[in-house]
Amino acid sequence: MNDIPTRTLPARKRIALVAHDHKKDDLREWAVYNKSVLAQHELLATGTTGHLLQKALDLPVHSLLSGPLGGDQQIGSLIAEGKVDVLIFFWDPMEAQPHDPDIKALLRLGVVWNIPIACDRTTADFLLTSPLMHEAYEAKLTDYSDYVARLKPKV
Repeated sequence: MNDIPTRTLPARKRIALVAHDHKKDDLREWAVYNKSVLAQHELLATGTTGHLLQKALDLPVHSLLSGPLGGDQQIGSLIAEGKVDVLIFFWDPMEAQPHDPDIKALLRLGVVWNIPIACDRTTADFLLTSPLMHEAYEAKLTDYSDYVARLKPKV
């Protein structure tokens, strides 16, 4: 029998919050509206967004670097290390970003590690109101061992 790898998302989630410049106000308003739920979890964010949220929520928010300076990559790394459980990323689809490859990589890692991702307010509302948000959850991971084996050089 082929065992499917899993990862347990704890009841107290580690939520990464990211917003492009034209979406920072939207994320701030959403976070203030959902402050009581967010207060039950650990929050981290890219630079400016983190400082903005900490001030608006009066809650601890671990701020990383600004997105264009490597913050998106830092969050991606934390996802790969199993240190981020949920990604809320209010991105601006109408404006090109100079760090688009970093953004694509961040979203890719979220999908590879099968974590919940919200890229707009409606999806973020659905995520936060899910009963699964407040309990441990066993996420199934894609078994990439076959892919990794194909990458190894033949000797």
